[in-house]
Amino acid sequence: MKTKPFSPWEQVEIAAKLADLKDDHYRTVLTLSAMLELLVDKGLITREELTAKADSLDNQLESFISASLHPMP
Repeated sequence: MKTKPFSPWEQVEIAAKLADLKDDHYRTVLTLSAMLELLVDKGLITREELTAKADSLDNQLESFISASLHPMP
């Protein structure tokens, strides 16, 4: 099945959408970083707790992805 190549205008629109997504991503990460810094600064969590939780969530996600890619028969 052949797909029609994107027109130049469609390529411009895709590039603009990607730029918007990058800006949204940057602002989201910046806000999250600020919130985490405030939580640490106020003594509500420690950097060690934050790192441990991030590692735990990362391991859970890796397991979930692996299980979904290689389901048990």
